[in-house]
Amino acid sequence: MSEPSPGRLLGIAASPGVAVGTAFVVDRRKVAIPRRHIEAREVDAEVARLRGAMSAARAQLSAVRDKLAPDAGEHSLILEAHLLMLDDTLLTEQTERAIRVEKMNAEWALRQTVENIKEVFDRADQDYFRERRSDVDFVGERVLRQLLGASSEIVKPLDLSGPVVLIAHELSPADTAALARADVSAFVTDVGTSTSHTAIMARALSLPAVVGAPDATRRIATGDRLIVDGLRGVVMLQPDDDAVYQAQLRGERYIAFVRALQCNRARPAETLCGHPIRLRANIELPAEAAVAIDHGADGIGLYRTEFLYVDRSEPPSEDEQFETFRRIVETMAPRTVTLRTFDLGGDKFSTAFRFPREMNPALGLRAVRLALREREVFRAQLRAMLRAAAYGPVRVMVPMISAVDELRAVKAELDLARSELEASGKVYADVPLGIMVETPSAVMMADLLAREAAFFSIGTNDLIQYSLAIDRGNEHVAHLARSLDPAILRSIARVVDAARSAGIPCALCGAMAGQLMCLPALVGLGVDELSVEPAAVPEVKAALGRLSRAACQALAAEVLAMPGADEVECHVASLFGPVLRDLLAGGEAGQFSETGSFVLPEYG
Repeated sequence: MSEPSPGRLLGIAASPGVAVGTAFVVDRRKVAIPRRHIEAREVDAEVARLRGAMSAARAQLSAVRDKLAPDAGEHSLILEAHLLMLDDTLLTEQTERAIRVEKMNAEWALRQTVENIKEVFDRADQDYFRERRSDVDFVGERVLRQLLGASSEIVKPLDLSGPVVLIAHELSPADTAALARADVSAFVTDVGTSTSHTAIMARALSLPAVVGAPDATRRIATGDRLIVDGLRGVVMLQPDDDAVYQAQLRGERYIAFVRALQCNRARPAETLCGHPIRLRANIELPAEAAVAIDHGADGIGLYRTEFLYVDRSEPPSEDEQFETFRRIVETMAPRTVTLRTFDLGGDKFSTAFRFPREMNPALGLRAVRLALREREVFRAQLRAMLRAAAYGPVRVMVPMISAVDELRAVKAELDLARSELEASGKVYADVPLGIMVETPSAVMMADLLAREAAFFSIGTNDLIQYSLAIDRGNEHVAHLARSLDPAILRSIARVVDAARSAGIPCALCGAMAGQLMCLPALVGLGVDELSVEPAAVPEVKAALGRLSRAACQALAAEVLAMPGADEVECHVASLFGPVLRDLLAGGEAGQFSETGSFVLPEYG
């Protein structure tokens, strides 16, 4: 994209669509807090103030959540997560301890606790965990405002009539939810990523959003006319009437495009020639199961159970996990649910475990290695999964397997978990045990692992990182981690062939599964199943319906012989760009560059 001009801002296209509206700039800077040491006689009163503020914040968030439409989906899920944070013992106990032991006033103690929790997430190099840092901040600020008697709500100025474009440095989920849908036509923020909550909320509300647009709050004033293009990541400042007219036409085309995709969501996922590809969803929260069904997913290909372990002082109990898994299984039945055992360590931190300080956590104590060290905790999770399987089809998947011996050790723990359930008389059902293939050693040993595993699921996020020796969180080299690198395609081909020879299914659940220009290669390589974020299901299903399996197989044979990602991307674009162009562009007339990358036309 070209450099920003005086008449526009460039940011991240966080939620697709095009909107025209009047700017409403809001100030969501942190509140200033008093810091003082208190006397011993004041401790109980400060604790009471803290608990009262938390209760009031909880009531506020509950009221906002209850006003949401029944189909609010992910929007409602995130507010639920914030309510759970207010009940989390880690937040409350650490804050009360600071009041009682360090004799801090409630505001100071809470701000210190929030900063301590945020430091844990700061060390993560995965977007999801970095965004959870913002969750802690949002919840803490809401409680602080209650302590200080400051307003937590955004109130639109009376002189602004009609829909507005909300401009802020950063917005909390409650901020966006508290504003009626009719009042806001788009969001723009100074900071954020495509996984930030402003982006998720905007997508849940089907509102265009541009995030990570530096200086938006400095360059835009309340009352300015704006065009927000969530397809390109562009904000036009004070556009003329012709630009507004063209933007409105683009917005109408996008709405029609989305409606057409949604009409086809009940259709089976299959190629143009009728070859079935099972299309499942990746989820993180139990309530997302209903969102996956609504978007047309045929089951859950990955439930990330580690989020049960985040931001808590003790691991979840077997019964707590069982109830969570059962809810998902019952919601999805008769569709299959794939439960992944906890993938913690490396870039995924949990306060429920004590991790050693490591020079290179990505290569250290994480995932299955941690599980086999914490065997009692691991078996509690396996028992919960076996019990949930009595309520519908369940598969269990183990992350980061790097050797046959590790898989055998997990199978032994699963056998022991079964025996423990038998002894306790609890109802359970057996489950297929599969593995994520995401290490180079697992790729090389795929033929032997296939004899021991019931299924494979290729985790391309880590496979790309480990195979290409690229830290995906390092801004200096992350751009080199390309899904269509021939080394990655050859690895996928090897794993698929091993699975086929052993007669077991082979899925792919990394981000690559949702990248439309990767689909021809994946279909051609013989991947049986794809698992993507729920919102991506309709467009992936539509893309698959335009691909000929024979043409994809021919492509796969060609790209496996190519020397670099540039050649592969250009070749895929030349063959399949025309049939996927409108899906990539959200109904717009985009085009492919000479390097094979897809671009939308610039503004004139």
